[in-house]
This record gives sequence, structure tokens and C-alpha cells, in this order.
Amino acid sequence: MAGPGSRDTGGQPAPAPRLRIDKWLWQARFFKTRSLAAAVVEEGHVRVNGQPVARPSREVGPSDVLTFPQGRNIRLIRILGTGVRRGPASEATTLFIDLDAPAAAPGPLE
Repeated sequence: MAGPGSRDTGGQPAPAPRLRIDKWLWQARFFKTRSLAAAVVEEGHVRVNGQPVARPSREVGPSDVLTFPQGRNIRLIRILGTGVRRGPASEATTLFIDLDAPAAAPGPLE
């Protein structure tokens, strides 16, 4: 018998965890403060799966692709997971994969 507060999902897998986009960008260390992340989203500079987003409350989760400006660069990021805190940079790098990462430098020509 399930206890109070538990949900029977009927054998279905639990949905992937979701997080507000401003909070995710801050936890993944793309922005120094959550309010900076929210401002970039509100200004319409962020896209989720190619669609413009203007609300910092928009939820994102694993497999979503984000496009946003950071400094002079445009970042293209695939979310791998949602964090539970804003941890060290080494922990933050496990939350995403950079789709614009430079390819490995070719070896010397023979």
C-alpha cells in the first residue's frame, strides 16, 4: 500500500525533472546571477528548441537545446540534466553538452 503523498504512475516511468530556465542557466554557471539570466530571457535573447522564450519561468529539462548570447559568443547547449544546487564548475559541466565545441585540432600534415 502506498503511503500518503506517493503517486502510483501505473508502471510508467517518472517524467524527467524540469527546472525554470533562469535557474538552470544560473546553476549551469552561464550567468553570474539568476537575475542576469532572467533579464536575458525577458529580453527575448534565448531560444529553446528553436523557439524564442520571453518568460524566465519557462521550464526546461534533459534533451532541450538552448541558444543564447554570452558575451560576444552565441552558445548552443543541449541540457543533459537539472541540478539541485549551484555547485562548483566541475559539477556544472555535467549538466550540459556544448554543441558548438571546437573540433579537435587536426594532426600535423605529412
